[in-house]
Amino acid sequence: MKKAVEAKRDVFPTEIRLAAEELSVAVKHEEHKPSTLVFLAPSKSLLHILDKIGPTMAVLRQDVQRNIERLEKIYLIDPSLYSSLGEILKKEMDDGTARKRDSCSRAILWLTRSLNFSLALLEFLEKESEWSLEKIVEESYKSTLKPWHGWISSAAYKVALKLIPEKEVFSSFLMSDDEQDCNSLKDDIQMLVSLLRPLLDEINALLRKFRLDRIKST
Repeated sequence: MKKAVEAKRDVFPTEIRLAAEELSVAVKHEEHKPSTLVFLAPSKSLLHILDKIGPTMAVLRQDVQRNIERLEKIYLIDPSLYSSLGEILKKEMDDGTARKRDSCSRAILWLTRSLNFSLALLEFLEKESEWSLEKIVEESYKSTLKPWHGWISSAAYKVALKLIPEKEVFSSFLMSDDEQDCNSLKDDIQMLVSLLRPLLDEINALLRKFRLDRIKST
């Protein structure tokens, strides 16, 4: 019976499991830490998770998409030079452009913060079974993005919070098959979190090193 369940999960992987598997493969082939391509893998998966929450996360999704495109563009200019996030940050710091609004350093910063938000959301979703999705999103936001948002961004978030779907609906969106249960989703969340946390710890430390971690938005 256990083998049958595992086989079914392989045939119908959840969105979370797909993200974990993609990140796992990227980490195994990582040559420069933290790698630009490894960082982009969970960033792109984040877009799918935000899509599942719905149009309430449209503003955050647009921001994530824009920052992904900015990093991809510079990486394609010279993959050998820009294969490492550290090299991108160092070059822009040396050029004096790291703090500019359209810099890749800011793209790395806000993608990292968005992933910090996603990590907190997944952990709350897995651990706080009694919480509504609204509370999970609110607590995730308060502990990750809110300290760095100005009044405009905070106001947009407050409007979005009122339109968040029920947790059961969101969880069902994350599962790829009606017959999958919450336990398999929790297992997949734990797997993704175990891969994502060390990567984010590394990048957050890098941002602190270059003193970019205190930048705020409007």
